[in-house]
Amino acid sequence: MLLLALDTATPAVTVALHDGTGILAESRQVDARRHGELLLPAVDRVLAEAGRKLDEVSEIVVGVGPGPYTGLRVGLVTAATFGAVLDVPVHGLCTLDGLAYASGLTEPFVVATDARRKEVYWARYADARTRLTEPAVDRPADLADQVAGVPAVGAGALLYDTVFTGVRREGPEHQSAAALAALAAEKLAAGEELLPPRPLYLRRPDAQVPANYKVVTPK
Repeated sequence: MLLLALDTATPAVTVALHDGTGILAESRQVDARRHGELLLPAVDRVLAEAGRKLDEVSEIVVGVGPGPYTGLRVGLVTAATFGAVLDVPVHGLCTLDGLAYASGLTEPFVVATDARRKEVYWARYADARTRLTEPAVDRPADLADQVAGVPAVGAGALLYDTVFTGVRREGPEHQSAAALAALAAEKLAAGEELLPPRPLYLRRPDAQVPANYKVVTPK
């Protein structure tokens, strides 16, 4: 196995290469506005560091979100393109699952990322490997009774620490493709089925056609 993992669902543009036993190389740059600009150079950098070629990749895994529309689709389109060109399988994994796996926690906890619009994407976990709820998007204030005092990781929990009062500041803030790759390799080795590489948006895109939009082209 030579698994290429990438994720652009959070402000982190992150790529990693996994050979079935461990991480060979990883890149992570945090910049919420430059996903499209940073991703391909990161792939080249990771391959070069590992001394491998793109045509050696046998599996691709991509974070499917939840995440903001513009950033998320950069990773998904890139993964789909690589999969088509290389004729290799492309698998999806929930971005929150990667963050949970990176936490290493063995007790119940929550993962929350920044969804913008004063909301968070979040889910509950029994441990770093086991998600208990489907990913959701909510306003932090609406979650106060559910998450107060519960261990929490992720940028959303850090941003709204008056609600996520059990936030672990030493935990992962943004996605790590190394964690995503390790989790995917573990699941594939165990024969577990991964998600299809389709986006998990949970809400409509930020950019929308104005309500009073008028067509000005001739009929």
